[in-house]
Amino acid sequence: MAQRQRRSWTGWAFIGPFMAVFTFVFVAPIAYAIYLSLFRTRLIGGTSFVGLDNYRTAFTDQQFWSSVGRVAVFLVVQVPIMLFLALLVALAIDSGRLYGKAFFRITIFMPYAVPAVVATLMWGFMYGSQFGLIGNVNDVLGLTLPDPLGPRWLLASIGNIVTWEFLGYNMLIFYSALRVVPKALYEAAALDGAGQLQVIRAIKLPAIRGALLIATIFSIIGTFQLFNEPSILQKLAPNTITTSYTPNLYAYSLSFAGQQYNYAATVAIVMGVLTAAVACTVQLRGTREERRR
Repeated sequence: MAQRQRRSWTGWAFIGPFMAVFTFVFVAPIAYAIYLSLFRTRLIGGTSFVGLDNYRTAFTDQQFWSSVGRVAVFLVVQVPIMLFLALLVALAIDSGRLYGKAFFRITIFMPYAVPAVVATLMWGFMYGSQFGLIGNVNDVLGLTLPDPLGPRWLLASIGNIVTWEFLGYNMLIFYSALRVVPKALYEAAALDGAGQLQVIRAIKLPAIRGALLIATIFSIIGTFQLFNEPSILQKLAPNTITTSYTPNLYAYSLSFAGQQYNYAATVAIVMGVLTAAVACTVQLRGTREERRR
């Protein structure tokens, strides 16, 4: 009996440090945010318990849902383009017909190593119609190019920055999946006289379906967490990027500028649930498609 009890405690001893860190850095902040969202601080009366009133306010908050709609458009347009380009690059490197593929792979991945702040500032100054590359081109050639920091093009400009930053990261995920495809499949395809397009369609794409699902889920989570790029570009385009341009920027503004910590926690919780719901839906659909095949 004593030996059996000792064995049962051995497993807990191994996972204990992880569970302690997990509880401290993940469970505790979420629990505290939920706790904050149940209160409201007023100038007169102090902090009081309001239950789900903050959540009712969030569900009717036009600024919040406008920001959610903006990142939803960003998700539908930017993520497929980025993943498609990453897939093309991975297939090109894996084809064996690309000269200097090691250098090409490192070059494509290198922007991911650039800090998001530096990357956004670099592109922001190039976007400037008064002081940047766009402004210089207009002055030299006498053109009037569209303002990338204007209301009409700003979301596409942010999408270009994000694509530049994470194209190499997703390319590496796809390329890693392609490298573990059994060589026997390629040899069998060659014996059958299959061309490059047939190999891609029948062997490579099915082989990286799991990697594509993972990259999609990561991209969905990253899209709903969009903060760095609009926050930094806000100084360059203050009339275009409002404090509620994205949900994360809205929560940040509520907390640190508006001193509305309770409502900011509510927005964060709602966005967390929404992000998890969308990611889980994609995961379940992808898993279901995989089982059908």
